[in-house]
Amino acid sequence: MWNSTIMTMISLGLLETLYMTLVGTFIAYLIGLPLGILVVVTEKGSILPAKWLNSPLNSIINITRSIPFLILLITVMPFTRFVIGTTYGSTATIVPLVISAAPFIARMVESSIKEVDKGVIEAALSMGASPFQIICRVMITEAKPSLIIGYAIITTTVLGYSAMAGIVGGGGLGDIAIRYGYHRGQTDIMIVTVVLLVLVVQLLQEIGMRTANKQDKRK
Repeated sequence: MWNSTIMTMISLGLLETLYMTLVGTFIAYLIGLPLGILVVVTEKGSILPAKWLNSPLNSIINITRSIPFLILLITVMPFTRFVIGTTYGSTATIVPLVISAAPFIARMVESSIKEVDKGVIEAALSMGASPFQIICRVMITEAKPSLIIGYAIITTTVLGYSAMAGIVGGGGLGDIAIRYGYHRGQTDIMIVTVVLLVLVVQLLQEIGMRTANKQDKRK
């Protein structure tokens, strides 16, 4: 039966979902962005070629990306308990979200950076720019619209992962959908949580696309 308690629970679930998604994506981007840049600048023929670093980075990213989120979620539970003190709740869910999203972000960053016109990079090199200046003022600046679109895509992906975490008591709308919609057979609650998740995905995607369009110098 719909009452103030149910409404409050869904409202809190929505806030928990946004908390897990936004914080998890932000932390994952702090890790994935430098990883993606390192993969690009250390590959053969780039500004800082280093095969000894590039090969292990690619291997780590590929292996981590290959692990399905639910399996990763369960596998890292001891690490989550060590870091957070528990494996339940929205804060604990952020740990596997970050571990899962960071390598995905690294690949998207790599793809965005590689879209930058090599002529612009070569021009910066000919003017005596340092590798750090090229990374910050050329690569990241030129790839900004693509990076923002990637951020929006990653955010919606992390949102989906956060919903999956409800299977093990991860909190948020996913947890509510599983506990009430699945285990208790309350279809109405299941439908509401699904609709809310779809609306949040659309909102985040729209914000990301609009921001990217504003940053795109070609438009």
